[in-house]
Amino acid sequence: MAQQAVEMVRYPSAEPTTQSYAIKYKAGSLSLHGYGQPAFTLCAKDEDHLHSLLKSDAYTLATAFVEKQLDVEGDLIEAIRFYHSQQQPSWKGRFLSLLAGAAKVIGTASGSTEKHIQFHYSQSNDFYKLFLDPRMVYSCAYFQKPDLTLEEAQLAKLNHICRKLDLQEGDRFLDIGCGWGALVLHAVLRYGVEGTGCTLSDAQLRLAVGSAMEEAATSKAYFAKKDYRSLSGEYDKIASVGMFEHVGHKNAPAYFRTIANILAPGGLLLNHAIARPEQVEDSPETLFLQRRVFPGGELIRLSDVIRFAEAEGLEPLDVENLRPHYARTCKAWVNSLRRNASQALQYVSEKTYRTWMLYLAASSLSFEQGDTTIYQVLFAKRGATRLHMTREYMYLA
Repeated sequence: MAQQAVEMVRYPSAEPTTQSYAIKYKAGSLSLHGYGQPAFTLCAKDEDHLHSLLKSDAYTLATAFVEKQLDVEGDLIEAIRFYHSQQQPSWKGRFLSLLAGAAKVIGTASGSTEKHIQFHYSQSNDFYKLFLDPRMVYSCAYFQKPDLTLEEAQLAKLNHICRKLDLQEGDRFLDIGCGWGALVLHAVLRYGVEGTGCTLSDAQLRLAVGSAMEEAATSKAYFAKKDYRSLSGEYDKIASVGMFEHVGHKNAPAYFRTIANILAPGGLLLNHAIARPEQVEDSPETLFLQRRVFPGGELIRLSDVIRFAEAEGLEPLDVENLRPHYARTCKAWVNSLRRNASQALQYVSEKTYRTWMLYLAASSLSFEQGDTTIYQVLFAKRGATRLHMTREYMYLA
């Protein structure tokens, strides 16, 4: 069969601030917009279909991408940036934003936390290994230097948390929502603590326990499938990294109350969580994430985090904004997942793969532009004697 001819036409970019891009239709025509090498190529059925999608709300466009009604070759983050530059407010977009707010209230009020966690982390551990660092750290990395690799930046993040918590040998350390166990194992092996990690994911628990056995750390590193609300005992230092997003506004006071009850006098809590900036509201993108990626999830404003914690006797000592670090982390994850696309499709469906690609790419841009942010907030029980008068101890090697 003769190969279909490809028509190539270059047009000046309609958006001077947007990188060069290309548009490819099913019939074979290819048009280039702007000058220089295209950053991405939009692939659609025909011109009318593409025009309709680009004028639609973000939820509709995201669904079209997942369903492969629209494809993107090249830089997905830049393609999303291009869409945002074209987007106009619409009644449907406003309606979906309201629906996202309603879904958030319903989800956090009646949803099962364990069911929601299992939904997101039910993917094979082998799938997550394709884009995370070797330690399987699924949270914002810490790029102390601009040339750090993702693996180096995640190790720097683990050390940053341990230093902020002033971990000392023999400390009873708890990691709430411990993921695959990297922080607990690092704290045990590097800082000599007695570490406990809890998760609601069976897949994460299996890998964490296996890693502790490989490191011969089972005498000091303990992992359990447990809801934070059922925790008991007493801990000197507590970390919650990338877990608070699953708690929700309604449950936040009880969350901090539980932590305050198990935190020893003079103890420290580090709460590392994505937050919703003031004056930024839910959007169609929020609804997509709630339905396809993080059911039951909710982002809380920093002011509410501090207010809820203080009401339970936790005094804020330090607040650090890591937003640029998360933009870079998500970009690294997107690039790794794209490089390993063929392997990923051995573990998940194409719809799941495309969903994860889209959510990571959109998250990177959201952090870059400040529509989403992330904070590490260090708390102490009110009235505790300060061991350090300055922040210097956090940055000593």
